[in-house]
Amino acid sequence: MNDVVDIRVDDRLIHGQVAGLWTNRLAATRIMVIDDEVANDNAQKELLRMVAPASVNTSIITEEKAFNNLSANRYAGQRVFVLVKSPLVLKRLFDRGLKIHTINLGNVSKRDDRRTILPGIALNDREREALYSLINQGVTVTAIKTPTDPRLIVTEKMLRGNE
Repeated sequence: MNDVVDIRVDDRLIHGQVAGLWTNRLAATRIMVIDDEVANDNAQKELLRMVAPASVNTSIITEEKAFNNLSANRYAGQRVFVLVKSPLVLKRLFDRGLKIHTINLGNVSKRDDRRTILPGIALNDREREALYSLINQGVTVTAIKTPTDPRLIVTEKMLRGNE
């Protein structure tokens, strides 16, 4: 996965901040959205493609296709910016053998089953456990809202909170 320049958890997927700030800062040549539901919904795919910069290729694909493409080094020579809605996707890909070194938590909205761990980042129990497991297996998890924000390393204590 040398072609992947960043992996971001952001439940908004492609939006202004991703399209304008992150894509430019990373010099990404491809935005890859990994989401089974969105990949099978033509209307959602079209909306995301309309928001993406015209100069950047987009792949909006299922977990299975992402695993196969990344494992086969299909994007060699490109700068791929990966977006997912939940860290659970990344945990499944990691468990299947994809080498993930760093994950950045962007915006993950608060819902009934989610608890805020940092401003703008709320996770449910399964998502927190997935990140905890990844951290314990050597994956660095950060929380960086915009490219100019300081790099905050997410720790077990942050994930565990006041349990």
